[in-house]
Amino acid sequence: MNADLPVIDEAVLDELRASVNGDEAFVLELAAAYLAEGEGHIEQVATALASGDIAAMVRPAHTLKSSSAALGAVRLAELCRAVEHAARDGQVDGLAAAVAQAKAAWMETVAAMTKLGLAGS
Repeated sequence: MNADLPVIDEAVLDELRASVNGDEAFVLELAAAYLAEGEGHIEQVATALASGDIAAMVRPAHTLKSSSAALGAVRLAELCRAVEHAARDGQVDGLAAAVAQAKAAWMETVAAMTKLGLAGS
């Protein structure tokens, strides 16, 4: 994982806003859905790891990767990409550390989105 990646790439958020003609309500709705669902995805990944069901990590990691990328959460997206690919390939070495990093990045992402006013009221 590239530690140089920002938690939130605000340029991605700017592009998202531009793509919806500045509809901030839509961006906030998208962010709220992401924050509501993301916790479940990261927990599904952790639960699958704990139970040894590596294949079950692929879908929630993929989903969180994609939704994170769409909202500019580039650090988390990259970590989820690494988890997804390792799980898909059955590579268990380092997977626990990658999941721990993804969980930490999730918390950083939530804090950053809250600071940016994207967590709702």
